[in-house]
Amino acid sequence: MASSSLLNKLRAASQISCDTLDVQVARNLGQFRDAIALGELRKTGDNGKPYCHEILNSAVNDTKEWLHPLYQDIDPVTLATEVMMVRLSIQFAPHVTHYLHIQTNPQWAYSTEKTVRNAERIVSIFQHLDPALDPKRICIKIPSTWEGIAACRILEANGIATLATTLFCMEQAALAAAAGCTYIAPYVNELKVHFVPGHVDEHKAFDLTRQAQSYYERKGYRTQVLAASLTSVEEVMQLAGIHHITVSPPLLQGLNERAASSWEEDVGAYFAAGPEEKWEENGFDACVKDESRWRLAFTRSGGGVYEGKLIQAINIFSDQQDALEELARQLF
Repeated sequence: MASSSLLNKLRAASQISCDTLDVQVARNLGQFRDAIALGELRKTGDNGKPYCHEILNSAVNDTKEWLHPLYQDIDPVTLATEVMMVRLSIQFAPHVTHYLHIQTNPQWAYSTEKTVRNAERIVSIFQHLDPALDPKRICIKIPSTWEGIAACRILEANGIATLATTLFCMEQAALAAAAGCTYIAPYVNELKVHFVPGHVDEHKAFDLTRQAQSYYERKGYRTQVLAASLTSVEEVMQLAGIHHITVSPPLLQGLNERAASSWEEDVGAYFAAGPEEKWEENGFDACVKDESRWRLAFTRSGGGVYEGKLIQAINIFSDQQDALEELARQLF
């Protein structure tokens, strides 16, 4: 569809990132700001062969030839999954203007040291495979645990951009800003909605996106809000006016196929209205410096619902990591 599509109407209000590293999506729908590495590596054709079989095989060879000798304390299968994601990201680099996002191993979400090492290794793999790619274009996605955001603080201090992902409440958002994260990714819907058919999140986090953006602007933080985990064109359009939004291929296609005139509401009105509820900070500036205080505040936030969503997301992503490692193991 021409410039009158709903997708272009959204582009005029917010920076759009694509929730895929499928090059064909960018070819069909135009350039995006950022790209998020997801599940393309495990997709297969009708013959059962992975679409990305060349990348998978190259990653295993890379691991055997040069990467594992450098990191002999890490399982080579785990290292191979990192190379796979980097190779896939490099392939997509011409189709984004800014960041390529890669997530650290979710099974290290409660270890600051392992997460930092993982992130630094990902950057070094990029530099080895594509020396011409500016490392400033790499953004590391890290689950928003206390340990994960502590890793973000270290990485940002060393010049590596980070995104605090699987974020469900203001306690996490405030901690991420204090750590200097480049982005946060508040999940509007819990991750489970994308893996359990028919599941509906009864506590959608639309207002969290407004609260976080308002809080950052009021406090003068550099951290940007990148909304994630959306399930419909209507949900995407409701968030027009947010700093950034990441959208899956089916929703991008849906936006592109709908005429801009089909959206009768004022684009950006939801964000212009500001948050429904002002977050009660209650001296939270001190809380982000005190691990035990922050952990208790996070546990109690939303009566435990948000901590539960984080645990659920780490479990799902850990299952995905296991599946990817099993795919790599078959190639060794």
